[in-house]
Amino acid sequence: MRNQTRDTVLGASVDIADTSAKRREGLLKHERLDPGSGLWINPCESVHTFFMKFPIDLVYLDKKRKVRKVRHRVPPWRLSMCLSAHSILELPAGTAEQTRTVKGDILAIEKLG
Repeated sequence: MRNQTRDTVLGASVDIADTSAKRREGLLKHERLDPGSGLWINPCESVHTFFMKFPIDLVYLDKKRKVRKVRHRVPPWRLSMCLSAHSILELPAGTAEQTRTVKGDILAIEKLG
């Protein structure tokens, strides 16, 4: 996943949660989220971090992958939503800040390899 606006890479290894089962599981079984990894939940407009063991960044995207909202370092046991979002990118805490990703940026999905 790349931020086209800033020409930065948010994640080189981002999984896609595009089924009901994958969306329900999310990152709950993970002990951590390694740099360069992430989870793109599609479709989705809200998430929770109940039972998670680490904080994450949340990047809310509309259908054209324009960033609608960014939440930094969301700790466990929180709810977050953006009703104008169509999908959510979950990233290691600090990734949005490091890549300078902000509301209005456009993200692109690029297949590596």
